[in-house]
Amino acid sequence: MTLAKKKSKWRFLCIYCCNAYSLDFPKIIFITAFTMLIICDIAAALIGRRYGKHKFLAKSLEGTVAFFLFGILVVAFTPKIDGLFLEFIIGAIGGAVGAIIENVSYGWADDNLTIPISIGFTMWGLYYWLLPNLIL
Repeated sequence: MTLAKKKSKWRFLCIYCCNAYSLDFPKIIFITAFTMLIICDIAAALIGRRYGKHKFLAKSLEGTVAFFLFGILVVAFTPKIDGLFLEFIIGAIGGAVGAIIENVSYGWADDNLTIPISIGFTMWGLYYWLLPNLIL
């Protein structure tokens, strides 16, 4: 890979990050979504390549499960607004959506874009639906 292609990759990643931030996600959702992108996507790739034997949608079942399980760990350690158990459930559902999106976006969209946006919109919608009086 040439130096120009490497720089181009980083430029696109910066554009993706700015793009997701410009959607005006609340800070708590933005932090959780991008932490999941970084940790869960790496875990899914490593575990899926090493142990992936069962096909699930577009990728391996093992990688998708790894994404979800590491997503639960991320949600457990990221900050919450009020520390309610329902906030943990919202994050876990966001992680499940992120795992499915990471799996099915293979080949038609860059998962560095689709994962944080799908997790962000899922969590944002669930916060407004399940905890409407909570100030994000």
